[in-house]
Amino acid sequence: MDKEKSPRKDRLFYEQKNGHLLIDKKEAARVESYCKGYMDFLDAARTEREAVREGIRLAEAKGFVPYKAGMKIAPGMKLYHANRGKALLLAVIGTKPLSEGSVIAAAHVDSPRLDLKQLPVYEDSHICYFKTHYYGGVKKYQWLTIPLELHGVIALKNGETLDICIGRDKADPIFQISDLLPHLAKDQRKKSSEEFVPGENLNLIAGTIPDSEEVGDRVKLAVMALLNRKYGIIEEDFLSAELSAVPAFETREAGLDRSLIAGYGHDDRVCAYAELAAIFETENPEKTAVCILADKEEIGSEGVTGMKSRAFERFMDALCDAQGAKLSDCFANSLCISADVVNAFDPVYPEVSEKRNAAQINCGISLCKVSGHGGKSGSSDASAELVARLRRIFADNAVVWQMAELGKVDQGGGGTVAVYMAERNIDTIDAGVPVLSMHAPCETVSKLDCYMTYKGIKAVYGEK
Repeated sequence: MDKEKSPRKDRLFYEQKNGHLLIDKKEAARVESYCKGYMDFLDAARTEREAVREGIRLAEAKGFVPYKAGMKIAPGMKLYHANRGKALLLAVIGTKPLSEGSVIAAAHVDSPRLDLKQLPVYEDSHICYFKTHYYGGVKKYQWLTIPLELHGVIALKNGETLDICIGRDKADPIFQISDLLPHLAKDQRKKSSEEFVPGENLNLIAGTIPDSEEVGDRVKLAVMALLNRKYGIIEEDFLSAELSAVPAFETREAGLDRSLIAGYGHDDRVCAYAELAAIFETENPEKTAVCILADKEEIGSEGVTGMKSRAFERFMDALCDAQGAKLSDCFANSLCISADVVNAFDPVYPEVSEKRNAAQINCGISLCKVSGHGGKSGSSDASAELVARLRRIFADNAVVWQMAELGKVDQGGGGTVAVYMAERNIDTIDAGVPVLSMHAPCETVSKLDCYMTYKGIKAVYGEK
């Protein structure tokens, strides 16, 4: 008897399989089609504002309409509400009343980046720079010398808001942060990665040609004159601006077999797009389906557009009021998928992960029962009953999935919006796409995992 083959072992043991071995050619074609749409979305959504704008454009094309206060709602209605242009809520009204709960998927659309300071423009040694303040958890040295684009808005005193996008068009210039040449980096090499480049050194080169007027800061004057001619702004207008430098990388297929996607902002727009694609295809669900694209997750979900904000309650309370339901009853009977990425096991760095419980590339959507760090601090710690419920849903809908945790117990960790949803008395679990090189300027994900995350969220929205 072949010792490697045992019906009893097959029945009793759990084995995670590569998803490509579990799907047929038709589904493989659907993976490719879905990922093409996602790659287009990622290139169009370089910031949270652009992600919300693109989400609204796609939603309106699918029949969603803006929610208005006092609007009467009925099963099947498709509604959306933008929160200050930086977060988005969508809902498909279910056939069951909201007092029986809703099905929620919550992702975030902010990503690590370099924000310009409020007074960013200065000149030193005939070079004009923009000073930055990094946003979110970044390895600062990864941002040196790579091509960068500038995206965001400038709000003027007269109430007008200017959209800024420099570097996205191939005809535009890009920005860079300089680094030391190896020949002179003896002292730099002795520093830890945290000390390798101080945050105050992450300054974008903005120009080097001096203005014709013979005054001080002639290069800065020339740069400000360029901005004034193009946008009509003066230096004071930077005080009320939100401008971010992001990598100027096109989203590309990766690997000779094209099985991977490399790009900026997979964390967490890969899950945001999965939510959007899933809710767009949700028709007449039993429980109201809700999609959340939140802001500020990378800095703790703070502010009026983060998941700690009461903006979510306000939207859901309005829907409940329209049906005469209590928000507290709705939340108590709801389910939330905190759709956020997790680290994929990287065999180049196996020492930081516990392989048996780590997410693997090409093994599908990952369920992370416990996030946080150390002794489960900062975790919603989903219940066994909730995990079993999702096991059943995924099995009924042929969703390839896996369990995951964020690194070894004592290695580090990280959080998501799950804890804030659970605080609202909503059953919540983390689920999302495994990512290689998370928080790097260019991250990598598996096409199959992207598709299975969409398929999984769609299955949960359509639960009977």
